[in-house]
Amino acid sequence: MPGNGRGGSGGNEGGDERGEGGKDVVRRDRFSGGPARGFLSSLAADERIFGADVAVDRAHVVMLDEQGILADGDASAILGALEAIETAGHGALPAGEDVHAAIETAVIERVGDRGGRMHTARSRNDEVATCLRYRLRTDVLEAAEAAIEARRALLEAAAEHAETVMPGFTHLQPAQPTTVGHYLCSYASALARDTERLLDAYGRINRSPLGAAAFAGTPFEIDRERTAALLGFDGVIENAMDAASARDFLLEATAALAALSTTLSGLAEDVVVFSNAGYVEVDDAYASTSSIMPQKKNPDTMELVRATAGDAAAGVNALLSVLKGLPRAYNRDLQRAHPHAFGTVDAVTEATTVAAGAVATAEWRTQRLEAAASEGFTTATGVADLLAMAGVPFRTAHELVALAAERATGPVEAADLDAAAREVLGSGLEAHLDPEAVADALDPVESVRSRDSLGGPAPGALADTLSALDAGVEADAEAVRDRRDALEDAAAALEREVSRRV
Repeated sequence: MPGNGRGGSGGNEGGDERGEGGKDVVRRDRFSGGPARGFLSSLAADERIFGADVAVDRAHVVMLDEQGILADGDASAILGALEAIETAGHGALPAGEDVHAAIETAVIERVGDRGGRMHTARSRNDEVATCLRYRLRTDVLEAAEAAIEARRALLEAAAEHAETVMPGFTHLQPAQPTTVGHYLCSYASALARDTERLLDAYGRINRSPLGAAAFAGTPFEIDRERTAALLGFDGVIENAMDAASARDFLLEATAALAALSTTLSGLAEDVVVFSNAGYVEVDDAYASTSSIMPQKKNPDTMELVRATAGDAAAGVNALLSVLKGLPRAYNRDLQRAHPHAFGTVDAVTEATTVAAGAVATAEWRTQRLEAAASEGFTTATGVADLLAMAGVPFRTAHELVALAAERATGPVEAADLDAAAREVLGSGLEAHLDPEAVADALDPVESVRSRDSLGGPAPGALADTLSALDAGVEADAEAVRDRRDALEDAAAALEREVSRRV
């Protein structure tokens, strides 16, 4: 299974394909010194893909053995060495340009020159591309799981506050009354699309480049589909040059994560603004106080969630800059690409988990929300709609209600609307509307109840929305479980093949 190291992964992919055993000793000695060695090395950053590399090595050796490419006993010796190296951990590796070279050196130290046969029929180019995909796919599943949990938190709060009236805003100005449930469902809907993007990206990440070698394939009779299956990949990247050099999977995953972080940033901004207005209070576990002002309670975690979108956007831009204009096939620039993807997935997954916790534990101040729902004549559109339903052209109704709002000295009442109607329509309001209907249209609660169209905030419409969103959560959770189960099954199959040989 992949290692648990965090932080960026270098993954040095440079250098031409090496030969077996001691045949590359001269090359390694020739390029083993000089002031640029530390600059070129990615060994420390490669801790993240240490476990992935061991798994890839195992699958490749099993396949070489099955194909009769290795001599008798070689697979057993190499796989035994890999087991010991995995147990010792990344920190016990010898010095090397990268984790791939260091593991191979460690194998050779344990079993002699035949350990170098592990590298037959592959290059570091296809090896590292495989390791990156192997590790990133689990990270993307973790991000999807975090998004699913955030959706659950939003939907639980939405169900609890399905009829809690609140003001809705456009341009940060009071616009129309809605409910907390309707508001929270809007973010649950957006997070559903974010989850969908992550799962779509997973499908393109989970394809194996292994066996492409440097970029032109290999003369050995290898079985690329076999190593793909042993590693839990859904298939192979067929073209060897594309397989070894393409990093669009990094960009796609990072872009999907940036979209998720942008959704979260909007939610976080709302919570910060609503906290300021007294509409909601975040739990103490998601807040802090001032070092000098003891009365302060600040929604700091949501401010950091909001800022994470900047980190994710930077990751996308950095990847675009690194990948733009690279010639085929391999270029050392690619060593600088993966840290942006891994840094983004770490930051966004953590921010998603924090945002979910903040929403799940927040206290919505219902009385303050209901009072605010009446401020700013938020029911104006409902009155105009009522007039339009009575046969008044909507643009005329809009003019009438706007005039009443402009001239009212306090909250707009039926009398203000009647005066405007006499001026605009030439007759009193009662000539067009029942007084009870007008009173309902002016009431935020009744205004909400009237908007029962698909996706609206009325109780019936919102109940349908909640049901559909709940079903979507469970479907996506099952999709993630299926992918995890497939990876676990593949890992178990690989372990069985290794055990047969060690």
